[in-house]
Amino acid sequence: MPDVARPYAASNALEDTGQMPALFVRERQPTPPPPRPAGPDFDRIQHGKEFVALRKTFRRFVFPMSLLFFTWYMTFVLLAAYAHDFMSRKVWGEVNVGILLGLGQFASTILITVVYLKFAKKRLDPKVEALRASVGAGER
Repeated sequence: MPDVARPYAASNALEDTGQMPALFVRERQPTPPPPRPAGPDFDRIQHGKEFVALRKTFRRFVFPMSLLFFTWYMTFVLLAAYAHDFMSRKVWGEVNVGILLGLGQFASTILITVVYLKFAKKRLDPKVEALRASVGAGER
């Protein structure tokens, strides 16, 4: 720390920085970079035509289904927030439209899951297995 009483006095650089000199200095040898793990070349796989086709097949299902579910969910939320008369309309006994649409949210989630599992088993899994076989990834 500089001496504030003597601003123009010569100071020690070590005192200015607050660092102490090392007592025992050993020259360090540069360490070699760690070896790359043996395995698939993920960059090549990601840009390969098989993976691009797999990703396109996946997106063709997921994006429309996500948009459909989001629209359905937001419709339910907006109806619950602004259409009280419609949502409270009795359908059967004490069951009203709001309860049925709320249960429909659970049912649609289960339905989307089942449809995705069938889609993945039929369309995605064979492509994934073919891609694994082509890059030599094998079984996990």
